[in-house]
Amino acid sequence: MMEETFDIIIIGSGLGGLVCANILLKEGYKVLVLEKNNKLGGNLQTFSRDKRIFDTGVHYIGSLEEGEVLYKIFDYLGIIKELKLKKMDEKFDLISFDNDPNEYPVSQGKENFINNLLEFFPEEKQSLQKYMELVQEYVNHFPLHNLKSGNFYLEENIEIIGKKADEVINSITQNEKLRAVLSGINFLYAGEKDKTPFYIHALILNTYIKSSWRCVKGGSQIAKLLGKKIKEKGGKIVKNAEVENIFMEDEEVKYLQTSDGRKFYARRFISNIDAKKTVKLMKGEEIKKSFQKRIFNNKDTISSFSLFLTLKPGTIPYKNYNYYHYKNADKVWEVADYSEENWPENYMISFGTKTGNDEFAEEMTILAYMKYDEVKQWEDTFHTVSHKNSRGEDYEKFKEQKAEILLKEVEKKIPDIRNAIINTYVSTPLTYRDYMGTSTGGMYGFVKNANNPLQSFLTPRTKIKNLLLSGQSIGLHGIFGVAIGGILTCSELIDRDYLISKINS
Repeated sequence: MMEETFDIIIIGSGLGGLVCANILLKEGYKVLVLEKNNKLGGNLQTFSRDKRIFDTGVHYIGSLEEGEVLYKIFDYLGIIKELKLKKMDEKFDLISFDNDPNEYPVSQGKENFINNLLEFFPEEKQSLQKYMELVQEYVNHFPLHNLKSGNFYLEENIEIIGKKADEVINSITQNEKLRAVLSGINFLYAGEKDKTPFYIHALILNTYIKSSWRCVKGGSQIAKLLGKKIKEKGGKIVKNAEVENIFMEDEEVKYLQTSDGRKFYARRFISNIDAKKTVKLMKGEEIKKSFQKRIFNNKDTISSFSLFLTLKPGTIPYKNYNYYHYKNADKVWEVADYSEENWPENYMISFGTKTGNDEFAEEMTILAYMKYDEVKQWEDTFHTVSHKNSRGEDYEKFKEQKAEILLKEVEKKIPDIRNAIINTYVSTPLTYRDYMGTSTGGMYGFVKNANNPLQSFLTPRTKIKNLLLSGQSIGLHGIFGVAIGGILTCSELIDRDYLISKINS
């Protein structure tokens, strides 16, 4: 019996894979998506506890107002009208510090952003205007992020991608507290002192300043809708199909083999999984060492310890914004370098949203940075819904201790939080590693390093003739960044200007 051959096989059903599949199907390609889990979506996945829905990675999304970039992309993909969204407050993020009663706003709209911060920094109007001008200037260097024609040439823009975020922000103002506030969203990209490029900061902040939204009942609706569109267009999705081997011959991928022994054939392949894992799966001939080195020399971003709380009815008011809290205003860029004694140096609080009455919160998610080394002693274990493998009593005790420490920190901001809790659930870097397939549970792909900007600036094209990359290993992470990355990957197969014009129209 002849094996079925596809035009394109996509490994992984994260957002990048789903976007690529839909675009390619619209252009007449025969597409198969292979997913190792029983759910689509990667970071879009949700889970339920005590009849409450929690997001694993999508706590809010930017640029979804009608006519904005992500709105146009989702409209082109045919899902925008079916998405259930809730626009966040004008002040969508509040940034705070220990021993400071103020909560500093990050606001939707450039004028709102400036004016709302001027209430706290009345002498800094010129600095804030300069900051917004710089954000826009850097965003304009990336035409695809504005759905405009034109390429971003690394060689011509090496100065742009080599500028460090902390240095650029420090050059704008001498006010130490304002510096800390402007840097306070760096949790969104795991920013590091003397390393993270300003273009990362600018591109991400810009999407949320355009407009900020929460997904009602979770971000998994995006994956479900995109999966539905794939099937409607004649594409094929196979779940519980973990790719175990990528067989190579003559510097090409010949076929994929899943853990249950099935083989899948295609003319071209797109890997939407972790780039390091992609290389590890390659079998049959030695991959060029330069390509391996390029991938493995990249450092993963830090991971997260996450606390998921189900709340008693009528106890905690629902907040249509997020909290970012730091212990020290002078260490906003150094929170990932915590010690065991001072963990956590920062945390984020986000509330789930639902249709109907949102006066009181039903669930709350608290995230704090956590190094993979903290859970490395249990790295030989693996645990997902479909693969139950106990990590042991020591691991459970570790989670309980860390949850208690984090909860004590949050109590300083929300004193009555403990009495409002029904149940507490925890995930660690191992949870993210096992469900998302990243090497160390990293939140946002590879660390972008302004000191060596070309090292982590991966493009979709690889040294393998018929293998492309997508997902957060290339370009920018997050819903916006990965959607743009999907377009970038597909433009290796479809004329980019043609594709952009279709999305814009």
